Amino acid sequence: MISEVIVQLSAEQQFRADVSRLPPMGNEEARRWLDDQFTALDCEPLRPSGKVLLADKVLVVAREAGARRLSDETWFHTYARAAHAVLGRPVIKVDVGAMTMSY
Repeated sequence: MISEVIVQLSAEQQFRADVSRLPPMGNEEARRWLDDQFTALDCEPLRPSGKVLLADKVLVVAREAGARRLSDETWFHTYARAAHAVLGRPVIKVDVGAMTMSY
């Protein structure tokens, strides 16, 4: 079965990770890692209410990470493992330019 996380920054720039080839990450560890990155990258909630859904967090962390961090294989693989663990979907596509996610 395919397990993949794709982050599309632009039509020309895309990052892919085959999560099935990476060590799994537990849900709690993934939530902590995303929380830490959300704070470290000075991310802002997408919703005016300030509520941050897990999918929002995955999207905003990718946006704020930008090409520099996404190009770092170790960081990107950790991000992909965390996104896969918290969202529980086999294929996750994060389109940063459109600020959308699809499964």
